[in-house]
Amino acid sequence: MRLDVAPFDSGQSPELHVVTILENEAMDERSQIERFLDGSPHAVVGASRDREKYGNKVLRAFMQHSRKAFPVNPTADEVEGLTAYPNLSALPEPVYGVSVITPPHATERVIEEAGKLGISHVWLQPGAESPRAVARAKELGIELIAGGPCILVALRYHE
Repeated sequence: MRLDVAPFDSGQSPELHVVTILENEAMDERSQIERFLDGSPHAVVGASRDREKYGNKVLRAFMQHSRKAFPVNPTADEVEGLTAYPNLSALPEPVYGVSVITPPHATERVIEEAGKLGISHVWLQPGAESPRAVARAKELGIELIAGGPCILVALRYHE
């Protein structure tokens, strides 16, 4: 969220101007989320075999909505009955978007790999963000959702 403090002559009060900016940013985020969810298939980087971990829950959220998703986990052969892949490059087909549930230092590597593969939609789940990853995604032209809601909320995940 940002506040625009640049001079303006819109006839609006400054408070109304700030509200308009915040509403526009909320609409932009909603549009980004819709575009992300409308595409298919997706990769879940950080998919975990542990059903209590968010990486597992995100994968199950895709599955609950019959959305094709590939688990990415370098130490697992299978997650939730699906073949797991060690990285994005190993996936059996190109993906539209990537949901990232990794520590920030690992997220930076995921962004680099997504950029090399031409993946243009990435959603960093809360806790996966790093300033370097966000800046690099912007440099690579990746449409990034970061610092916002968790995909579990958007997909209305339930146990």
